[in-house]
Amino acid sequence: MRVAIPSPLRSYTGGREEVQARGATVAELLGELDAAFPGIRFRMIDEQDRIRVHIRLFVNRELVRDLGRHLSDRDEVQVLCALSGG
Repeated sequence: MRVAIPSPLRSYTGGREEVQARGATVAELLGELDAAFPGIRFRMIDEQDRIRVHIRLFVNRELVRDLGRHLSDRDEVQVLCALSGG
C-alpha cells in the first residue's frame, strides 16, 4: 500500500515522500517500514507502543489511534508530524 511520509521523516527514506509497504495492521505496517528504513518507527511510536503525541496517522483520510487497526492492500496511509517549538 502507499504510505505518504512527512518531510521531517524523509531522511529515513532517502528523501522519498512516498513509499510502498505491507501489513495486516498498522503495527505490522510500521514494523515493515522500520525493517526497510531503520529507525523510522521509533520516531512515530514510543517505548510504550503508543503513537507519539506529535504524530498523526491516517488511513484513507481517517485518523487512527489504534495500532491494531486492520489494513487492506488498497488502503492509503499518511503520516503527519505536528510542528512544535517556540
